[in-house]
Amino acid sequence: MKNTFYLLLCSILLMGCKKENKINSEVLSVPVEAKIERFDREFMQVTPENFKALQNKYPYLLSSNIADSVWFKKKNDTLFRELYSETEKKFSDLSQLQNNLSLLFKHIKYYYPNENPGKVITVLSEVDITNRAIYADSISIISLDTYLGKEHKFYSGFDAYTLGDFEPNRIAVDLAENFALQKITPPQDRTFLSQMIYWGKITYIKQMLLPETSDALLMNYTEEQIKWTEANEAQMWKFFVENKYLYDNDIKLAARFIQRAPFSKFYLELDQESPGSVGVYIGWQIVGSYMKNNNVTLQELALKDAKTIFDQSKYKPKKYG
Repeated sequence: MKNTFYLLLCSILLMGCKKENKINSEVLSVPVEAKIERFDREFMQVTPENFKALQNKYPYLLSSNIADSVWFKKKNDTLFRELYSETEKKFSDLSQLQNNLSLLFKHIKYYYPNENPGKVITVLSEVDITNRAIYADSISIISLDTYLGKEHKFYSGFDAYTLGDFEPNRIAVDLAENFALQKITPPQDRTFLSQMIYWGKITYIKQMLLPETSDALLMNYTEEQIKWTEANEAQMWKFFVENKYLYDNDIKLAARFIQRAPFSKFYLELDQESPGSVGVYIGWQIVGSYMKNNNVTLQELALKDAKTIFDQSKYKPKKYG
C-alpha cells in the first residue's frame, strides 16, 4: 500500500514538472525580444540642427507645442545634466536589462497573445516616482533615473522603507505591475476581502510573468520581511477572521494592511516587526490557492469577483513551527 501511494505521488509530481517544463519551453520559443531605444542619451546629444529629426522620432516625448528653446534649456540645466551623468554611469550597459525585459515580454505574449510588447524607451523623468515604468501595447517607457540604487544621493529625502524601490532589479517587476494594473479592474465594493484579492490578482499576475523572481521582490519586501510574513500567515489570517474584517467596508483597513507603509497596523506589539501591505500577501495566497484548485486562465481570473475567488479557493494559511 505504501509503495502504491509513493508511486502515485511521484507520478503526480512528475506530471507537474513536465507541464511546467512544457510551459517554460513554450514561453522561451515565443518570438519576442525587447528592443531598447535610449531617448535619454539621444536627447542629451542632440544639436539644434538635428532636433527636428529627434522630435519627429519621439513626438510623444518632445511636443511641438513647446518651443525648442525650452527643450534646450532643460538639456543644459546643471541639475539635469548631473542626472544624466549619474544615469550613464549606472546604465552604460543595458544588456542584462534587455534580457530581463525580453523574458518578461515573452511571458506577456504567451499569456496575452493579443499584446505586442517589444519596444522600450528609456527616459529621464527627474525622479518622478509615480511614472517609473509604464507599459503600453507597443511601447514601454522606463525612467532610468529612478533606479540608481537605494544608496544614491538623489534619493536621500525619501522614507527609508521606500528606498528599495530605487534598485535596478525592480525595473521588470514594476513594468509587470503596471501591465497587471491595466488588466485588473478595481473592485466595485470596498470590503477588505475585495481589496486583498484585487492586489492578490495583481501580484499573482506578476508572479506568472516573472516566475524566476523571488517572492520578496514581487512583494517589494526584504528577505527578512518575506520570511516574517510567511511565518505569521496563519496568525494574521486568524486576526482578520476573528475581528470580522473580511467583509468590513472600513477604508482604514486598507491604510492599515494594504497600502505601502513601514509596517502594518495590528495595534499589537508585533507591529514593529511586521512589514507593510500584509493584506496584499494574504490576498496573493488566496488567489494562488484559487488558481491551483480551478482551471482558470489569467483573463478569466480578471473577471472573477472576490467572493467567488475566496469561496472556491479552498484557502488554508500555511502554518509554521
